[in-house]
Amino acid sequence: MTAKNLQDTTTLHNGVKMPWFGIGVFKVEEGPELVNAVKTAIKHGYRSVDTAAIYENEEGVGKGIQEGLKEAGISREELFVTSKVWNADLGYESTIAAYETSLKKLGLEYLDLYLIHWPVEGKYKDAWRALETLYKEGRVKAIGVSNFQIHHLEDVMKDAEIKPMVNQVEYHPRLTQKELQAFCKDNGIQLEAWSPLMQGQLLDNEVLQEIANKHNKSVAQIILRWDLQNGVVTIPKSTKEHRIVENANVFNFELTKEEMETIDGLNQNLRVGPDPDHFDF
Repeated sequence: MTAKNLQDTTTLHNGVKMPWFGIGVFKVEEGPELVNAVKTAIKHGYRSVDTAAIYENEEGVGKGIQEGLKEAGISREELFVTSKVWNADLGYESTIAAYETSLKKLGLEYLDLYLIHWPVEGKYKDAWRALETLYKEGRVKAIGVSNFQIHHLEDVMKDAEIKPMVNQVEYHPRLTQKELQAFCKDNGIQLEAWSPLMQGQLLDNEVLQEIANKHNKSVAQIILRWDLQNGVVTIPKSTKEHRIVENANVFNFELTKEEMETIDGLNQNLRVGPDPDHFDF
C-alpha cells in the first residue's frame, strides 16, 4: 500500500500512526528561515516534523510548529513530531533528562517519536531502557532508533521489553540497505530515510533524470516516490517554499516495476554520513 496523499500514515507496531512523508531540518540553523520552513510545510499539508537535539534548532522548530498549527487551523494531535537523544546524553538518567530538555525547547507536552541518534557501543542499551520508561509512562507515543545496523538491532532487542518502532537511517538510491530493510520488515520495525536526496548529490544523475522526464517530474520527486513505493518513510529537508511544495507533490504518479529496479540498481553502498560502525563523535 503506497501513500495516496501527504497525510497518509503507516501504522507502527504499537498502533501509532506515523505520516509517510515529513520535513527534516538537519543543518538548518536557528532563525527566521527555520521557523518559516516548518510553518510553511505545515501550512502546505505536511503533518510530520523531524529534528534532533544536536541540530541545535529545537526552539525554532517549536516556534514554527506553533505558528504552523495556528495558520493551518489544526491541533497539536494532528502533527507528528520527532526528536533524537544525542550521543553525549546516552545513559539512563541522562537520556530522560535530554528528553525533558528537548520538550522544553520545542515547547511541547510530548513527542510522537523519540529516537536514539547513533548506536554508541556500551551506551545505547541504557538509553533504550530510558526510552522504554518514557514510553511506559505515556510521555512519548513511540520510540525508536537511528543509524542502527542489523547487529545493533539484534543486540538491543535481546534485552528489550519493547522493540524499536522505527529505525531512521541514511537511505537513497546509492545506499539502498536492502538487507537492513528486510530485517526491519521481518521484525515490524518501520524504516525511515534521512538524506533521501543524498544531500543533493543525486539531482543531476542521468538515469534518474531520464525517469523524471518520462513522468514530467523532478529527480527529487522520483527519489521520494521510490522511497514511498519501497515502504520507507521519508523526510526531505528544504527551507524554500517552492521546494517544500514540490517535494510533496509525489502522490499523483507511480513508478513502474522496471523503473523501481533501475533505481535500485544505482546502489553503491555509498554514504554521505558517517558509517554507524566506525564513527567517533
